[in-house]
Amino acid sequence: MLKGPFLPRNWLGSVDGYNDSQIVMVGLPFDGTCSYRPGSRFAPERLRPASWGLEDYSPIFNKHLDEARFFDAGELEFPLGNTKASLDLIEENARQVYLDGKKFLGIGGEHLVTYPAVKACLEKYPDLKIVHFDAHTDLREDYLGEKLSHASVMRRIGEMTGFHNIRQIGIRSGLKEEFDLMKEYGTLIHSPSELDVFKNEKIFLTIDIDVLDPSVMPGTGTPEAGGLTYCELNNWLQYLKNFDIAGADVVELAPDYDSSGVSTAVTTKVIRDVLMIM
Repeated sequence: MLKGPFLPRNWLGSVDGYNDSQIVMVGLPFDGTCSYRPGSRFAPERLRPASWGLEDYSPIFNKHLDEARFFDAGELEFPLGNTKASLDLIEENARQVYLDGKKFLGIGGEHLVTYPAVKACLEKYPDLKIVHFDAHTDLREDYLGEKLSHASVMRRIGEMTGFHNIRQIGIRSGLKEEFDLMKEYGTLIHSPSELDVFKNEKIFLTIDIDVLDPSVMPGTGTPEAGGLTYCELNNWLQYLKNFDIAGADVVELAPDYDSSGVSTAVTTKVIRDVLMIM
């Protein structure tokens, strides 16, 4: 019998068993519809060891990670090249998390992974609201003829939830038609107090990490100048701590585009922040 000690391969602060958890973290290494720089499929495996560079305690939230009672379930294994089967696999696993009375936290992967997670969450919470951080609208009807794309994920979600149930933060890139759609439904907001309409509602929180400025987050598939600083994003998350977050994901880290490792380190801290408010 080997005695070790062996290095941990799960997230810092994860509880030992699924049954002991309130939140289930699932790695979603999928980037099958990436339209510019692929590589977000490698994010989940890089985030786990990087999490051990964090402190367990957050002075901003005055909370330890073990208080979140989350279980790191590892990474789903996707059938390479089969988008539909991959999305079905995410939906099936997210549905089980909700059936077991827990919350789902997805670690992507590209932004399309949010679509099946929201589908599963909607089954339990039909009046679900969506809070979406991103540089891009993601409201295209399709991208190069493909309706299931990371460029159209919020369009597909809006068709399920109703666009009036979505609020978007940090958006600074998209087609005119997409900005017209945001204006029509009032989805784009600029102040945390504009989220108050979602107080006492179940919320799915989705954070595309490219909402951060490329000076903070170069390691992403589609960097877009003019983004938030980490502190600005954190201020929004602090405001959300008193809301009812039923599920969440953090997506679009592409670690190989930042050889310094800083983008991965920043993303682990954002994930820790999300765990603190769930």
